[in-house]
Amino acid sequence: MSKRLHDTFTRLRVQLQRANGYQARAEIERILAALPDDPKRLEPHGFKVYSQNDEDGILEEVFRRLGVGPGRFVEVGVEDGLECNSLYLIHKGWRGIWIEGAQSRRPAIEQKFASIIGRRLQVAFGWMNAENFMPVLTGLGVEHDLDFLSIDIDGNDIYLLEALRIRPKVICIEYSAKFPANLSKKIAYDPARAWTGSDYMGSSLKAVAESAQALGYRLVGTNLTGANAFFVRSDLAGDLFPDDCSPENLYNPPRYWLWSDHYQYIGHRADFGPYVDLMED
Repeated sequence: MSKRLHDTFTRLRVQLQRANGYQARAEIERILAALPDDPKRLEPHGFKVYSQNDEDGILEEVFRRLGVGPGRFVEVGVEDGLECNSLYLIHKGWRGIWIEGAQSRRPAIEQKFASIIGRRLQVAFGWMNAENFMPVLTGLGVEHDLDFLSIDIDGNDIYLLEALRIRPKVICIEYSAKFPANLSKKIAYDPARAWTGSDYMGSSLKAVAESAQALGYRLVGTNLTGANAFFVRSDLAGDLFPDDCSPENLYNPPRYWLWSDHYQYIGHRADFGPYVDLMED
């Protein structure tokens, strides 16, 4: 390809990316304007610093309302650490632990974050499942009254939640927005499960909310892209969050393109696997 043709394609790609960005911003504003008129909703507070989507802003507002911070966190599933829910918190004085399942991420993390590892950040590597989650947390010295726990492992998230025996003040956990808010669905447990890039991942918001409620947590919101749900310990939530905390009220559908790729990819490829309720006949 000639340099002139290469430069032309580069300019066109940049122009398309810019146009998609403007379109995504306009869509975000439209969605926010259409939300119920409730000042307690969290979506309008969302913004991205290091989070995958708008989780940084939502978490900042949750902690502001609770009067929490700088505190301590544990985040499970950080990949290379540059797109996660706790790096912005570290900038604001928080301290905590990253747990990453892929050993291949170790060199990048240890090199990039060498200046804070051992000071504000501790990093552990290992595949988390329902059986080893609490022993790992105990071994790392995680306190019972942890300020924030984030779980994003693209599959067994709900099983880590159900295995939890500590009492974090706030939990952020991924849900599968493929399923509407009235449907309780969770994938069958496989301790070695790894995400294949398809839409067979995680559990529906209703299923996650039911599991969280059984542990004493209240659903307080989800983010605009339909990726993460936020829970606050029921004894702390008070009247700080929407009065109607049902999944039907706080659900957001899958809109992954709004932040991650600005309409380049609309969603994950369709797939099917075993679900708990489909194995009971």
